[in-house]
This record gives sequence, structure tokens and C-alpha cells, in this order.
Amino acid sequence: MGKLLDSVDAKALRFALGFPVALAAAFAFCAWLLRPDLPDPLAVRWTADGGAAFAPFGAYVGAGAGAIVVAGWVVLLQAVPLGRPVLMRRIMMGTGFFLSLFITSALAAGLIGQVGLADARQSRVDMTVLALGSGAAVSLGVTMAMVYKADRQWSPDDDRALQTAIARETDPDLALDTIRLWVHARSSVFVMIGIATLFPAALLAVVLPWLGILLVLLAAVSTAFLFARVKADRGGLKVLLAGVVPVMDVPAGAISAASAAEVRAADYGGWGYRHHRGTAAMLVSSGPAVVVRKTDGQRLAVSGGTLDSAARLADVLTRVAARARRGGGPPAVGQPGS
Repeated sequence: MGKLLDSVDAKALRFALGFPVALAAAFAFCAWLLRPDLPDPLAVRWTADGGAAFAPFGAYVGAGAGAIVVAGWVVLLQAVPLGRPVLMRRIMMGTGFFLSLFITSALAAGLIGQVGLADARQSRVDMTVLALGSGAAVSLGVTMAMVYKADRQWSPDDDRALQTAIARETDPDLALDTIRLWVHARSSVFVMIGIATLFPAALLAVVLPWLGILLVLLAAVSTAFLFARVKADRGGLKVLLAGVVPVMDVPAGAISAASAAEVRAADYGGWGYRHHRGTAAMLVSSGPAVVVRKTDGQRLAVSGGTLDSAARLADVLTRVAARARRGGGPPAVGQPGS
């Protein structure tokens, strides 16, 4: 059993077995919902004059659901074996996906064409449903063939993860010299922003929609300035506004000292990213922060979240700065520092 599983794509196998069954079940459920409005028996073959061959409702739905499952399994399972060419597996996955949807569309078109009729001999296949369903089946089948990853890939992310794991294993102190944390303003500040912008925006949107949208955007920007992602490791200190925009990038060798302190945002120019009296600051509130002195005499202030996290951040920056001055520096990829 283990060898068999090793020779197939487990995710593709689950999809190949499950998707046709789920699709058939959905078709049967929708047909059951239409049952009160359908004639008995149902037409299963049509000519120019209308229905020409007939079958009971249960036979139509049961045979149709079975056709969806069998056709889907026959084609989709061709994409499962890992030993087959990648291109073939992708084509089979897309074809099986298309075929299952096309059969479902054809069956649905036959049912919709008979809704509301007392005699199935007057029915016609609903060409609108058939055309829309077939078009969707073709486009989704092509999309599935393009996005399905039939080959086993080792991505650059896997390389980085492996190198990180090796570095942590060979250098136990590396984890101690790394800290990541989010800092943000107090919840009362966000409530205040909401009251000051979102409520007026809802009222103004009735009269001036563009002004309401402008106030919402203003609230979003104001909120973003009160979130920051702080990263400290042997490479130095990085601060990203809203977790995306880099506003501070200080190499470890440029740090002279770091200390945790209680600060007032007003002393550094206010909340958000500021330059005030020669000091760059990224403060989301007054309270615990880390004050960094650089070797060129400049200072930085960064919110530290809680007292404990601010103290840990200061300790990490102090250690990595001392290590950089000793010549340790940040470790290269796959080569942890000494």
C-alpha cells in the first residue's frame, strides 16, 4: 500500500475521486428541487418535434449522476500516476474537469427544458443552459489544466526554510538573537477613528458618495500608521509601517546602544513615523519603547508593545550590535555565524 501511495499524487487522487461524486450529488439535489415542476416521465431523447424517448425521474437522475461519476473517474484518474509525463497529466486533469461539468450541463439543460410542462413530448433542450454550461466547462477545464501542478517542485521558499532550519540547528543562539513582533495603538484609538470618520462617512455617502469614500480612505490610512512590524536579528533592526512599508532599516553594526524606556509620543512628534529634533521615531502610542543610539550619533525610537517585549527587543539589539562590532555579523545563507 505504501509503494502504491508513493507512485501517485495523493492530492490529485483525492480530487479525482471526490469532485465527480460531489458534482453528481449537487446535480441530484438540484433535480430533486425541480421535481414538482417536471412531467412524468421525463424525455431523455429529442427530435425536431420534441421528446422522443422517455424515462422515469429516478432513472434520469440516477443514470445522469452515474454518468458524471464514471466519466469523471475514468479521465481524472489518468492524471494521478506520478510516472506519467507532466503534460499528459495536466491535459487529463483539465479534460476530466471539463467532461464532468459538460455532462452536468447537458443533463441540466434537459431538465430545465421540461420545467412547467405537463407532457414531456412538448419539451426541448434549453439551449441557453447548454451554451452557458458548456462555455463554463471549457474555460474551467483549460484553467484547471494550466494551474494544476503535476510535477513535484522544490521552490526557493523550501531552500530558505531548509537553510533556516540548518542554521538554527548548528547555531542554538540564533533563535535568541531573533525577535519579531507587531505593535499597534490601543483599541480606544481605533474606536475614536471609527467614530470620527466612518459614522460621518455613512451619513455623507447619501448626499456625496465621493466624500464618504474619501473619509473611509482617510480612516484606513490613519489606522495603517498605527500598526508596525518590528524585526530584529543579527542583520539589525527593521521596522515596517503597517507590516508592509519599510521605514527603518538599521544594520547591526550601526547600533551603538539600545535600551527599553517609557516614552511619551508627544516628545517625539506624535504617533506614527516621525522625524523630530534629529530623532526618527515609529511610535504607535505612548508607553513602552526601545530607544536606539546609532554610531553616527543619531537616535531612533520604536514602540515595543509591552514592557517585557520592549526589554527583549532591547536585549536582542544590544547582543547583535556587540556581535557585529566583534566582527561576527549576520550569517550568510546556510552559514550560521560563529
